Amino acid sequence: MPIVHFIGAGPGDPDLITVKGRRLIEQSPVVLYAGSLVPRAIVDCARQDARVIDTAPLNLDEIIAEMKAAHDQGQDVARVHSGDPSIYGAIGEQMRRLDELGIAYDIIPGVPAFAAAAALLKTELTLPGISQSVILTRVQGASSPMPPGEDLATLGKAGATLALHLSVKSIAKVVKELTPHYGADCPAVVVYRASWPDEAVVRGTLADIEGKLAGSDIARTALIFVGRVFGQVTFKDSQLYNATHQHLYRTE
Repeated sequence: MPIVHFIGAGPGDPDLITVKGRRLIEQSPVVLYAGSLVPRAIVDCARQDARVIDTAPLNLDEIIAEMKAAHDQGQDVARVHSGDPSIYGAIGEQMRRLDELGIAYDIIPGVPAFAAAAALLKTELTLPGISQSVILTRVQGASSPMPPGEDLATLGKAGATLALHLSVKSIAKVVKELTPHYGADCPAVVVYRASWPDEAVVRGTLADIEGKLAGSDIARTALIFVGRVFGQVTFKDSQLYNATHQHLYRTE
């Protein structure tokens, strides 16, 4: 039975897609990829006779029509999204349409952008005694209002490591709403296109990050980190590797 594979392409570097995701792209006779965020190099491994379509200019109805046409011809579809499809992947509405049409699908996870950005920064997002939680969120946009209780002022009360997607154009709002909870001296880092050839990092604090971004070309494909884990060197060692700590695999 033909199936649609929702594939997480990872953050941009073609080497960061999963083995399974790449294999399915190589095998599928139809490949749909979000060309505004997924590099063409990710789908260059598609078979020579594959129908490869950049869906950036298509609307939802047109995308589903391509999937249905492939299904009617008994063809599998590799539907390639950036990062991991579960995070701002816009796959929910596609899966709902496929359910209505009785078309089978599965999901292959990918390396999320925040993980690639943390790797670039060589930072652990959960340091003992500093932060043990990571909140993935965004500011309210014109197309996606935030549900009640998910505003930055509310989330900021936790003091957790924050990873803000799709929000760099609202950096002034980010600074204003988070400063009362994190303090003006709290590290703030903007990572642009992590793992791409033109990746860039702007480091600062909530007091100066807006000014450091002024006049830059950093746009929507950037992630904002806020939290005390960044640049932190005075934290306790994890108990996991403490010589006196006993656990299932080390009892003596």
